[in-house]
Order: sequence, then structure tokens, then C-alpha cells
Amino acid sequence: MQSSELKKDDVAPMSDVTPKFKRVLLKMSGEVLMGDREFGIDPVTLDRLAGDIKEAVDMGIQVCIVVGAGNIFRGVSGAANGMERVTADYIGMLGTVMNALALQSALEKIEVETRVQSAIPMQAVCEPYVRRRALRHMEKGRVVIFAAGSGNPFFTTDTPAALRATEMGCDALVKGTKVDGVYTADPAKDPSAERYETLNYMDVLTKDLKVMDATAISLARENDIPILVFSIKEKGNFAQAMRGEGNFTIVTDK
Repeated sequence: MQSSELKKDDVAPMSDVTPKFKRVLLKMSGEVLMGDREFGIDPVTLDRLAGDIKEAVDMGIQVCIVVGAGNIFRGVSGAANGMERVTADYIGMLGTVMNALALQSALEKIEVETRVQSAIPMQAVCEPYVRRRALRHMEKGRVVIFAAGSGNPFFTTDTPAALRATEMGCDALVKGTKVDGVYTADPAKDPSAERYETLNYMDVLTKDLKVMDATAISLARENDIPILVFSIKEKGNFAQAMRGEGNFTIVTDK
């Protein structure tokens, strides 16, 4: 197993009870919402994810979220062939709004107050993105879901995730994936792939490890925001990572 000199304890002291972070941004891909489906939203998976987020909120952590739209855009990807890139990107942004509203509904069903803020104004369904309002929501214990990316084409949802984490003053950017951290290769294709316990930002960029896109990594580095990569596929892993437990990879220069 590969590791840099940094240990998990260097990021936050270990404890069985106390969360390691006060405010985090959770970045999820849209594919996570599919469950075992080919595209769309699996209600069982959606409810499980909402329960995981509630567990972290109940620990006293202020949570904001950015979710992608691969589960929706995958269903219309055939129609996107030959489409102008800007138009295709705007379709993807609208898909993130759909996912954000679905996640809001699942969270509010279990009594977690939630607000959706969109970078593309659409007041009929959600709030426009206003930084100070988002901060106030989180201070009141509400979950805030940021939709429509940054409102600009040519960016993946990784970059607005790093941007919003910076704007919200988050202690960490937490990326929920299908695997329990960052590996030397895709563990689904290479059984010999080894998981990193810790990395620094330049390792990610120079080794092209595909943690997040390069713009997001650079933004996190410039603002000294650690990135935690963990598996969101198993129930309870989010809260476990917030306690500094379980398997995950930390990306930081500390």
C-alpha cells in the first residue's frame, strides 16, 4: 500500500465520537444515484444516501452538496452526439438541478431541512445561488445543495464543487465514489492496484490519478482545502469518514 509521509492523524485528531470537521462539501457523481440501474434515479439508493447525510448532520456537521448529472445525461447521450458543446453542457447543468431536487425531497422526507441553490436562476423550483444566504442556511443546520454547476459551460461539476467549498469556508471537500479511496490504477480493472492512504495535490496532478479534474485540484490546493475520497456505496461510510474512521484517501499538503 502506498503512502506519503502524511498520516490521517495529521489532518484531524482521531476519536470514536467527535467529528473531525465542522463544515464540509460532499461531492457526488450523478451515477451514484442510479444504484444498479442503467440511468435515472433509484429510489432505494436515494433514500439510503439521504440517511447517510442525515447521520452526518446529526453529528453536528454543516453539510453542503454538489451532485453531478451522469445518471440523467447518460440517458440522452445519444441525442448529444454532434451537439454543440455549450448546449450539451447546459443540458448537464439542468440535470444537476433535477438530481438536487430529488435529493432535497429525500432529505426532507426524513426531516432534514434542505435548500437547493442554482447557479442558473429558476425561482419557480429553487433559490438562486447567493453566498451569504447559503452560509446562513448552514449556520442554521440546513443542508444546502448547489445545482447547475458554476452556471458556465466547459467545466465538470468537480470545479464548482471546489469553488463552492472555498466560498463556504469548508474544512474539507469530501468526494463520494464507487471505491474506498484513490488507487494506483482502476481496481475494477487491475486487481494489483494499491490504495493510497495520503497524497499531496501535486502527486494527483503529476500522476494523473483522476481524483478530480485539474482545475478543481489546483483550486483546492490554492485554498488549502483537504480532499477526502471515500466509497459512498456502503451505508454509513460518510459519517464514518467524518469521524476519521474506515478507508479513505486524504489529499493535502499538510
